[in-house]
Amino acid sequence: MRKTADRIRHAISFEVLALLIVTPAAALIFDKPLHDIGVVTVVSASIATAWNYLYNLGFDHAMKRLRGTVRKTVPIRVLHAVSFEVGLLFVLMPFIAWYLGVSLMEAFLIDVSFAVFYLIYAFVFNWLYDVIFPVPETAPQS
Repeated sequence: MRKTADRIRHAISFEVLALLIVTPAAALIFDKPLHDIGVVTVVSASIATAWNYLYNLGFDHAMKRLRGTVRKTVPIRVLHAVSFEVGLLFVLMPFIAWYLGVSLMEAFLIDVSFAVFYLIYAFVFNWLYDVIFPVPETAPQS
């Protein structure tokens, strides 16, 4: 299991790098002002950061209990990334519709676009994070 400081480093680095990629790209793709998309992405990232910490902690505890290890196979990484994004989708859609003044359908499409980006990004980022900062086999629980 990872220590609390490692989980915090993971969550913050995940969100900061994603913001640097997704904010200007979304402003261009959705033809919205950079400032408006910036607010949406920063608020969304703040919510996602808290969710990321809690979700990964719960996921690791479940893996440790069910499998005896927190090491992830490729299918488990896919499940991890997909279930994270599905939960976040439902939380963020109403905020996006309200802030951008768009219909729920348009907010859904924007949110799904973000989710697709983050789905791929989460898979790659988490895999690389585990390579760069491997989980010690006997790490203390936090």
